Amino acid sequence: MSPLVKALLFLGFFFLFFEAGLFSSYTIVTGNAPDINKLIGMQIDAISSIFNFGDSSLDNKEALDILNKEEVGEALKTKAGMDGINMDTLVAYTIQSNDNNTILVNITAMLYKDVQSGGGTGNSSGGQIVISPQETYSVTATATATEKTSGITIDVNSIQVTSTRKLYNNNRTS
Repeated sequence: MSPLVKALLFLGFFFLFFEAGLFSSYTIVTGNAPDINKLIGMQIDAISSIFNFGDSSLDNKEALDILNKEEVGEALKTKAGMDGINMDTLVAYTIQSNDNNTILVNITAMLYKDVQSGGGTGNSSGGQIVISPQETYSVTATATATEKTSGITIDVNSIQVTSTRKLYNNNRTS
Protein backbone atom coordinates (compact mmCIF):
# COMPACT_ATOMS: atom_id res chain seq x y z
CA MET A 1 0.00 0.00 0.00
CA SER A 2 1.11 3.51 -0.65
CA PRO A 3 1.91 5.80 2.28
CA LEU A 4 -0.99 8.11 1.36
CA VAL A 5 -3.55 5.28 1.60
CA LYS A 6 -2.03 4.16 4.93
CA ALA A 7 -2.28 7.69 6.32
CA LEU A 8 -5.90 8.04 5.18
CA LEU A 9 -6.83 4.67 6.68
CA PHE A 10 -5.12 5.62 9.94
CA LEU A 11 -7.02 8.91 10.10
CA GLY A 12 -10.31 7.17 9.26
CA PHE A 13 -9.86 4.52 11.97
CA PHE A 14 -8.73 7.19 14.46
CA PHE A 15 -11.89 9.17 13.75
CA LEU A 16 -14.13 6.09 14.11
CA PHE A 17 -12.55 5.03 17.41
CA PHE A 18 -12.69 8.59 18.73
CA GLU A 19 -16.39 8.88 17.91
CA ALA A 20 -17.16 5.45 19.39
CA GLY A 21 -15.33 6.45 22.57
CA LEU A 22 -17.19 9.74 22.74
CA PHE A 23 -20.59 8.08 22.34
CA SER A 24 -19.84 5.33 24.87
CA SER A 25 -18.45 7.76 27.46
CA TYR A 26 -21.51 9.98 27.01
CA THR A 27 -23.72 6.96 27.68
CA ILE A 28 -21.72 5.98 30.77
CA VAL A 29 -21.68 9.48 32.26
CA THR A 30 -25.30 10.48 31.59
CA GLY A 31 -26.99 7.08 31.61
CA ASN A 32 -28.91 8.09 28.48
CA ALA A 33 -28.53 7.23 24.84
CA PRO A 34 -26.41 9.85 23.05
CA ASP A 35 -27.96 12.34 20.65
CA ILE A 36 -25.58 11.76 17.75
CA ASN A 37 -26.54 14.88 15.81
CA LYS A 38 -26.05 17.07 18.88
CA LEU A 39 -22.64 15.57 19.72
CA ILE A 40 -21.35 15.89 16.15
CA GLY A 41 -22.73 19.45 15.92
CA MET A 42 -20.93 20.31 19.16
CA GLN A 43 -17.64 18.99 17.72
CA ILE A 44 -18.09 20.93 14.49
CA ASP A 45 -18.85 24.13 16.45
CA ALA A 46 -15.74 23.61 18.60
CA ILE A 47 -13.49 23.04 15.60
CA SER A 48 -14.96 25.96 13.66
CA SER A 49 -14.48 28.27 16.64
CA ILE A 50 -10.82 27.25 16.87
CA PHE A 51 -10.19 28.07 13.23
CA ASN A 52 -12.67 31.02 13.10
CA PHE A 53 -14.91 29.44 10.47
CA GLY A 54 -18.38 30.91 10.09
CA ASP A 55 -19.66 34.14 11.55
CA SER A 56 -18.29 35.34 14.83
CA SER A 57 -21.30 35.87 17.05
CA LEU A 58 -19.23 37.65 19.70
CA ASP A 59 -18.45 40.48 17.30
CA ASN A 60 -22.13 40.97 16.52
CA LYS A 61 -23.22 41.73 20.10
CA GLU A 62 -25.20 44.91 20.29
CA ALA A 63 -25.98 46.57 23.64
CA LEU A 64 -29.59 47.67 23.78
CA ASP A 65 -31.29 50.49 25.65
CA ILE A 66 -33.77 49.01 28.15
CA LEU A 67 -36.89 51.17 28.45
CA ASN A 68 -38.38 49.33 31.47
CA LYS A 69 -35.13 49.04 33.43
CA GLU A 70 -36.69 49.24 36.93
CA GLU A 71 -39.20 46.45 36.23
CA VAL A 72 -36.48 44.26 34.71
CA GLY A 73 -34.20 44.87 37.69
CA GLU A 74 -36.90 43.92 40.20
CA ALA A 75 -37.89 40.80 38.24
CA LEU A 76 -34.26 39.71 37.87
CA LYS A 77 -33.65 40.27 41.58
CA THR A 78 -36.71 38.20 42.50
CA LYS A 79 -36.01 35.35 40.09
CA ALA A 80 -32.36 35.10 41.15
CA GLY A 81 -33.30 35.17 44.86
CA MET A 82 -31.13 38.19 45.68
CA ASP A 83 -31.58 41.17 47.97
CA GLY A 84 -30.52 43.96 45.62
CA ILE A 85 -29.22 44.91 42.19
CA ASN A 86 -26.73 47.44 40.90
CA MET A 87 -28.81 49.11 38.19
CA ASP A 88 -25.71 50.62 36.57
CA THR A 89 -24.55 47.11 35.60
CA LEU A 90 -27.87 45.99 34.07
CA VAL A 91 -27.20 45.41 30.37
CA ALA A 92 -29.20 43.66 27.66
CA TYR A 93 -27.72 42.58 24.37
CA THR A 94 -28.63 40.44 21.44
CA ILE A 95 -26.61 38.58 18.84
CA GLN A 96 -29.48 38.06 16.43
CA SER A 97 -30.50 40.46 13.75
CA ASN A 98 -33.20 42.96 14.66
CA ASP A 99 -35.42 42.16 11.67
CA ASN A 100 -38.29 40.95 13.83
CA ASN A 101 -40.23 43.07 16.28
CA THR A 102 -39.70 40.43 19.02
CA ILE A 103 -36.09 39.50 19.77
CA LEU A 104 -34.28 37.22 22.20
CA VAL A 105 -31.96 39.09 24.55
CA ASN A 106 -29.30 38.16 27.08
CA ILE A 107 -29.28 40.16 30.30
CA THR A 108 -26.32 40.57 32.65
CA ALA A 109 -26.21 42.37 35.97
CA MET A 110 -24.41 42.51 39.30
CA LEU A 111 -26.66 41.54 42.20
CA TYR A 112 -25.99 41.20 45.90
CA LYS A 113 -27.24 39.22 48.85
CA ASP A 114 -26.94 40.15 52.51
CA VAL A 115 -25.50 37.37 54.66
CA GLN A 116 -26.64 36.45 58.16
CA SER A 117 -25.35 33.50 60.09
CA GLY A 118 -25.49 32.19 63.61
CA GLY A 119 -28.34 31.76 66.03
CA GLY A 120 -29.86 28.49 67.13
CA THR A 121 -30.86 25.46 65.14
CA GLY A 122 -34.27 23.86 65.41
CA ASN A 123 -35.93 24.69 68.73
CA SER A 124 -32.71 25.68 70.46
CA SER A 125 -31.72 29.27 70.91
CA GLY A 126 -28.47 30.95 71.62
CA GLY A 127 -25.31 31.74 69.80
CA GLN A 128 -24.46 35.00 68.25
CA ILE A 129 -25.86 36.37 65.02
CA VAL A 130 -23.17 37.55 62.66
CA ILE A 131 -24.08 39.98 59.92
CA SER A 132 -21.26 40.17 57.44
CA PRO A 133 -20.74 42.21 54.28
CA GLN A 134 -22.88 41.34 51.31
CA GLU A 135 -22.01 38.74 48.71
CA THR A 136 -21.81 39.97 45.13
CA TYR A 137 -23.04 37.85 42.23
CA SER A 138 -22.88 38.14 38.47
CA VAL A 139 -26.20 36.98 37.03
CA THR A 140 -26.94 36.12 33.42
CA ALA A 141 -30.48 35.65 32.12
CA THR A 142 -32.39 35.38 28.86
CA ALA A 143 -35.70 36.99 27.94
CA THR A 144 -37.80 38.11 25.03
CA ALA A 145 -38.11 41.77 24.21
CA THR A 146 -40.14 43.99 21.93
CA GLU A 147 -38.23 46.47 19.85
CA LYS A 148 -39.34 50.10 20.06
CA THR A 149 -37.94 53.15 18.26
CA SER A 150 -35.82 54.32 21.20
CA GLY A 151 -34.86 50.92 22.67
CA ILE A 152 -36.45 47.67 23.84
CA THR A 153 -39.11 46.68 26.33
CA ILE A 154 -38.29 43.38 28.02
CA ASP A 155 -41.13 41.02 28.92
CA VAL A 156 -40.43 40.48 32.65
CA ASN A 157 -42.45 37.24 32.68
CA SER A 158 -40.09 35.70 30.12
CA ILE A 159 -36.91 36.29 32.15
CA GLN A 160 -35.08 33.04 32.91
CA VAL A 161 -31.87 33.07 34.97
CA THR A 162 -29.25 30.97 33.20
CA SER A 163 -26.24 31.40 35.50
CA THR A 164 -25.30 32.88 38.84
CA ARG A 165 -21.64 33.36 39.74
CA LYS A 166 -20.46 34.41 43.19
CA LEU A 167 -17.87 37.17 42.88
CA TYR A 168 -17.24 38.40 46.41
CA ASN A 169 -17.79 37.13 49.93
CA ASN A 170 -16.05 38.63 52.93
CA ASN A 171 -17.06 36.34 55.79
CA ARG A 172 -14.75 37.41 58.58
CA THR A 173 -15.95 36.47 62.01
CA SER A 174 -14.05 37.89 64.94
